[in-house]
Amino acid sequence: MPESGYLAVFLIGLLGGTHCVSMCGGIVGALSVQKMQGPHDAARQWPLHLAYNLGRIGTYTGMGALLGALGSVGMIYSGVLPAQMALYVLANLMLVALGLYLTGFTSVLAPVERAGHAVWRRVQPLTRRFLPARSVSQALPLGALWGFLPCGLVYSVLTTALVTGSAARGAGIMLAFGLGTLPNLLLAGMLFKRFRDITRNGKVRFVAGLAVLGFGVFGLFHAQSLGGALWSGVVCAV
Repeated sequence: MPESGYLAVFLIGLLGGTHCVSMCGGIVGALSVQKMQGPHDAARQWPLHLAYNLGRIGTYTGMGALLGALGSVGMIYSGVLPAQMALYVLANLMLVALGLYLTGFTSVLAPVERAGHAVWRRVQPLTRRFLPARSVSQALPLGALWGFLPCGLVYSVLTTALVTGSAARGAGIMLAFGLGTLPNLLLAGMLFKRFRDITRNGKVRFVAGLAVLGFGVFGLFHAQSLGGALWSGVVCAV
């Protein structure tokens, strides 16, 4: 399966969705224009929630392209294999930290998220011009700004984008990740209270965390081959 690396990142986004809903649940609720009273209101909400999320995924994709390009420059100046190996190990350590974070064993990623607040403080005031979002043309840029919300899950996968050494692959990996987060946040938007309660369940978060932890541990055990078949199509060994 030549593109299995993108599937792996998609699954990380899907499993990490418990954290997404926890982090973004309040924002998702606030983005709703009005409380849904019936099926017609729900139908009107779908395009807006989809636009929010497409804007968010677009921001992730752009950041992935930037990090992938930066990774390629670092590899050129430091020697491709040593730099790629160092970035690969860092990326998998971030996945291990994320898995432990999701299981509740440690809040090791909390300082990383707090560091991102410096950027978010500059971005957040820009969201006011699109609120309340009553059309797709307002929801899409609002979602793009939402993509800058500090999130340890996003930062963990962005580290992997560095390893790709390519703007195109970096964009692809973040697109796959963003699509993985899509089901959780769409459901959180449309079934907000009920779905949030499910994702806050300790057992659900624990199982998801163990799965993400497994990806990181597997990657570290296969560092010599840069992940082998699992990261095929994403990390290109040279």
